[in-house]
Amino acid sequence: MNEHILVVFPHPDDEAFGVAGTIAQLTNRGVPVTYICLTLGEMGRNMGIPPFTTRESLPEIRKSELDQACKAVGITDLRRFGYRDKTVEFEDRDILAARILEVVEELKPSRIITFYPGYSVHPDHEATAEAVVHALSLLPENSRPELHCVAFARNTEEGIGKPDIVNDVSDVFDRKMDCIKAHKSQTDWLIKAIEQDPAMYEWAKKERFWVYKF
Repeated sequence: MNEHILVVFPHPDDEAFGVAGTIAQLTNRGVPVTYICLTLGEMGRNMGIPPFTTRESLPEIRKSELDQACKAVGITDLRRFGYRDKTVEFEDRDILAARILEVVEELKPSRIITFYPGYSVHPDHEATAEAVVHALSLLPENSRPELHCVAFARNTEEGIGKPDIVNDVSDVFDRKMDCIKAHKSQTDWLIKAIEQDPAMYEWAKKERFWVYKF
C-alpha cells in the first residue's frame, strides 16, 4: 500500500492543534496528505474585541486562513465538504460516511487521522469521528487503513488508556506554529499560551494519537 494520509476534521484549525507537526513531517518526506474539512467554522466564537469581522464575513476569513494553514504544513489537496458549522451532528451519519468512504476508495490512504469518538468534546468532532469509523467499518478488514485518533476529553486516559503514539515534532515546530498562527482569528489565546507558558510550549511539541481498534 502506498503511503498516503487522509485527515478528516470538521473545522478549520482542528488540524492545527494536535496534528500540524505530524503533517509537516510527512510532507517533508514527500508523503501526500489530503485534508477533508467538513465546515468553514462559520460559528467560531472569536470575532475580536473590538470585533474585526461579522458573522456574515467570518466564513470567508476562515476559508482564507485554512488555505494559509494548509500551505504552512504542505497540504496541497484540500477537500471542503460544505457542511455548516455546529450542524454536523444533525447530518445523516450514513450519508456523511458514504462521502468519506468515496474519498477513501479514491485515495486508498495508508492512514487516516481524525478525532476519537467519545473523547473529543465538541458535538461536531464526535459526529465526524463516528462517521469516519462507520465508513471504515464498511471496508474489509484487510483493506482498512490504520485509524489514528486525537482525543482531549478530561477522562481520555481513564477511558482508553495512554496514547499509543507520542510524536515529537520539535524538528518542524516552526511550521506547526505557522499553521496555528494562520488561524489567527481563533488562535490568539493559544499562541500566547505557547509563547508565554513553558509547560504549554513543551506540551505543544508532542502530538498524541490513539490507534482505533475496530
